[in-house]
Amino acid sequence: MKTVAIGLLGTSLDAGKDVARWEKWRPSVSLCQQENLLIDRFELLHSPDAVQAAQTVARDIASVSPETEVVLRSLEMPNPWDFEEVYGALHEFARGYPFDVENEDYLIHITTGTHVAQICLFLLTESRRLPGRVLQTSPGRSGRYAEGACQIVDLDLSKYDAIASRFRAEQTEATSLLKSGIATRNAEFNRLIDRIEQVAIHSREPLLLMGPTGAGKSRLAKRIFELKRSRHQLAGEFVEVNCATIRGEGAMSALFGHVKGSFTGALRDRPGLLRAANRGVLFLDEIGELGLDEQAMLLRALEEKVFLPLGGDREVKSDFMLIAGTNRNLGDMVRERRFRDDLLARINLWTFVLPGLATRREDIEPNLDFELEQFARKSGANVRFNREARERFLKFATSPAATWPGNFRDLNGALVRMATLAQGGRITTEIVDEEIERLRGQWNPRDTASILHRFVDEADLAAMDPFDRVQLEHVVEVVCRARSLSEAGRALFSASRQQKASANDADRLRKYLGRFGLDWKTLRE
Repeated sequence: MKTVAIGLLGTSLDAGKDVARWEKWRPSVSLCQQENLLIDRFELLHSPDAVQAAQTVARDIASVSPETEVVLRSLEMPNPWDFEEVYGALHEFARGYPFDVENEDYLIHITTGTHVAQICLFLLTESRRLPGRVLQTSPGRSGRYAEGACQIVDLDLSKYDAIASRFRAEQTEATSLLKSGIATRNAEFNRLIDRIEQVAIHSREPLLLMGPTGAGKSRLAKRIFELKRSRHQLAGEFVEVNCATIRGEGAMSALFGHVKGSFTGALRDRPGLLRAANRGVLFLDEIGELGLDEQAMLLRALEEKVFLPLGGDREVKSDFMLIAGTNRNLGDMVRERRFRDDLLARINLWTFVLPGLATRREDIEPNLDFELEQFARKSGANVRFNREARERFLKFATSPAATWPGNFRDLNGALVRMATLAQGGRITTEIVDEEIERLRGQWNPRDTASILHRFVDEADLAAMDPFDRVQLEHVVEVVCRARSLSEAGRALFSASRQQKASANDADRLRKYLGRFGLDWKTLRE
């Protein structure tokens, strides 16, 4: 690997024009004079008014180390003691620099520049914005004054918590990326994203994302990849496959590739998705749908970074990070011998359960705005709700009557339909009412009688009037979805409660349930 140094020109320490400059220690020059360290390229950062001094240093480095290529880079920092200004300039340099961590080893020289610049370089290195190691040079001893000495600094991050705390904004930026910029309000979900951000930055071990269909596993996996890539931790691509769409020999070929002639129809070599994900992320959605043979090969690829293509006799290498998604209980599948216990143990190091939309009702409104923005970006049409229409949709969407079984897919579908029907770019109450009726019809055509069998004896059900049974079924469903007895009461008595001076919905509902020998605690359990 090539060794690349990145450092600031020292306007005082590196200065000098006449022959006497060779008698003093100059950090940037001495770095290229070290016997045990060859610098292949030196990225020398300097202010626009120090071009001549930078050119002198570049010529001196060329005379003592002809193998070193010096690249002069002008950096605008009018006030080198302004923390915000210096950090901003160095941060922009780091974002725009074409780092190649696979082929180059980066040393961040922090000896020169103001103390503010040195702190900024340190922080950018510690946060991996500069993907390298910190290097310090110092005057030498025993007659080797001009060459000096150098030392690579071990970053013990625990010593610098006070400094790192100044940059919590970067963590906020990272969690915002994971949430697609949506200002989510659910405290439990926000804590989950905070932990995922922490793990994603500091680990390349497999991640297992669990949760119901439509909860956002695929979108989150892509955001994790983007976060790691922004920190120069990945150089490859994001490769996604839904394991439910591949079966048998086709699954083997899709994942691990095949060689020409390995089976009928194999007219040429196929690299496979694992090889395509080399140095990147492989997202296997619905991993529980993989066959046992594919699971065994995947386990070996995870542990040894090698696998055999279908029909091949030569191993292929691929160093990928795995993110797996599932809406199944993999533990139950292991007990049923449909999923390998050793593979589950390997991918179960970091497991995160994404909650469904029905348990994050406070996040429906910000996601509503996000879906509108997505529709505008795809269609080019800027659509908005009328005030009354927005209030009506949110009232329904956050009520126990809205079950959201398809989670964000249901919400996206609802928004696309309403936005498409919005003439003049406005979603009206009529459009909202039509969509609400559509969702009710989509969610409710199922056998709800079975829910009563969980709470009421068969004999009591047989003796119940059909009118009472239908009414009780609806009440029990609402109660089971509600977060409190009061919330269920408000949903069930929303019309009649307006006529009462002081409505006690919870007590009214409690008495109704008591007529059938039911109570809140029993239904919730």
